Amino acid sequence: MNRNNFWIHLTVAVVIISMAAILGQVRNWRSSLRGDSAKVIKSTAKPSAAKRPAEEKEPEVLVKLRPNISLSEIKKIAAKNNDRVEDEIESVKGLVAIDDLDNLAADKVAAQYAAMSDAVIYAEANNKIELDPIESLPASVLVDLEESAPSALMPNDPMFKDQWALNNVGQNGGKSESDIRAIKAWLKTQGSSDVVVAVLDSGVNYKHTDFAANMWVRPDNVPVYKDDELGTFDDLHGFNAVDNLSDPMDDNGHGTHCAGIIGAEGNNDEGITGINWKVEIMPLKFMGRGGFGTTKDAIEAINYAIDRKRAGVNVKVINASWGSTLSSKALEDTIRAAGEEGILFVAASGNNSTNNDRRPHYPSNYNLPNVISVAALDRTDNLASFSNFGAKTVHVAAPGRDILSTWLNDDYREASGTSMATPYVAGIAALIWSSEPKITMEKVRERVLKSTDKLDSLTGKVESGGRINAEKALEN
Repeated sequence: MNRNNFWIHLTVAVVIISMAAILGQVRNWRSSLRGDSAKVIKSTAKPSAAKRPAEEKEPEVLVKLRPNISLSEIKKIAAKNNDRVEDEIESVKGLVAIDDLDNLAADKVAAQYAAMSDAVIYAEANNKIELDPIESLPASVLVDLEESAPSALMPNDPMFKDQWALNNVGQNGGKSESDIRAIKAWLKTQGSSDVVVAVLDSGVNYKHTDFAANMWVRPDNVPVYKDDELGTFDDLHGFNAVDNLSDPMDDNGHGTHCAGIIGAEGNNDEGITGINWKVEIMPLKFMGRGGFGTTKDAIEAINYAIDRKRAGVNVKVINASWGSTLSSKALEDTIRAAGEEGILFVAASGNNSTNNDRRPHYPSNYNLPNVISVAALDRTDNLASFSNFGAKTVHVAAPGRDILSTWLNDDYREASGTSMATPYVAGIAALIWSSEPKITMEKVRERVLKSTDKLDSLTGKVESGGRINAEKALEN
C-alpha cells in the first residue's frame, strides 16, 4: 500500500468511527429525553398526587349532597372536574369537603357544584375565620388589688383577688357585686371531672401548671379517633384540625386564655381560679398561630367532638369564642348535629360594637336550640364599648373586659373581648351538669338564660336583659 492510499484509508476510518460515536450519543440523548417525557406524563396523569403549597392545602368548597347521592358517586363527579373529595363530615349526612386541583377561585368551584341541582342541596366556599381583635396585657402590669371580702368558700389561688368577674369588691374602679356570684355557687359545687368542655379555638396549652390536672385525656376504654379520609389519630389530649394532627397545643394564646376561665384548677395555691375547680377541658384546635382558621376546620373539629361523644366521652359544652359575618349552612348543620347529641354550643357575639339583629354575626346568630350568644360587660356592669348586642339574637351578657386568665408557657394575661365573656357562660353550664348529671341540654340552656340579674344597661341590648348568675343557675 502506498503512502497516499494509507492516509486515505486512515481518514475514512476516523470519519466512520466519529460518525458512530455521534450516532450513539444521539441515541443516548433520545433515550434520555424519552425518559424525562415519561416522568412528565406520569405526573400529569395523577394530579391528586401533586404537592401544593401549605397555604393552598385547604379544600375550597363544602358541598351538601342530596340523600340519593352516594359518596362514591360524588367522588366520580369530583374526579371528572379534576377535584377530589378531601373529607366526609360523618356527623352531617351528605356533607363533604371538595378540593379543587386546578387552582380555581373557591366561589367559582362552589358555583360549579351548586349548578348540579339534581345531586347537590348547597355548595359554599370554605371561608377564612379570624379571631376578633382583643386587648391584652401581661399579668405583670396588674396593680395589687385590695383583699376580697370574707367568704365561706374562698380559694387560696394568689391571683384570685384580681378576678373581678368572680368576686367584684370594687377593685380597680369596679362596682361591688358586679360579678357572676361564683363564690355562692361554689357552696353547692366546684365542678366535676366527669364533665367535659371542648374549647374550639387556637388549641390549649395543656401543659400549663394551673390546669394540667383539668385537661381531658382520652380514657383507655375509648378507641383512638379514626377518619376514613384523614387517617387515624392517637388523640390523647384532643384534636388539631389545622394540621390534621393529634396534638392540639396552643401557639397563639387565645384558646388557653378561654380554657383558664372555664377550668383553671381551683384552690391549688397556684395562679388563678376557674369557674370550675374541677372539669375536663378538651382542646379542639382549628386556628393557628396567626389566629385564623377555616370553616371546614371548625366543622372538622366539631365533628371530632361529636364522634368522641358517641364513643362514650361526656362532652357537654363547646366554647366558641370567635366569629364571622359570613354565614355557612355547613357550619350551621354541624352545630345542629352537635345539639342532637346533647352538646351545648356557647358562642361570642362579636367585638364590633354592632347590632347583631341587623348585621348578623356567626356562629352566634344561628337560630338553633343548642346555641347561646354572649355579650361582654365591664367591671361596672355596663355593656363593654366593643361588644356586639342584639335584643333578639344575643341572649345573655357576662364579664368580658380586663379578664385575667392563663396564657402560653406558664404565664397569665389580662384580655378583653366577647371571647372572654363566652367561657363564663360555658363554665356555668358545666357547673350545672356537675350538680345535676342527668339534666338535658335543653334544660341547661333554659336555666342559664333565666338565671340572670336584670340590668338597666342591658335593656333592649340582649334578649334576657341580664348578666349571668351562677348561684341562681344552680338553684333547682
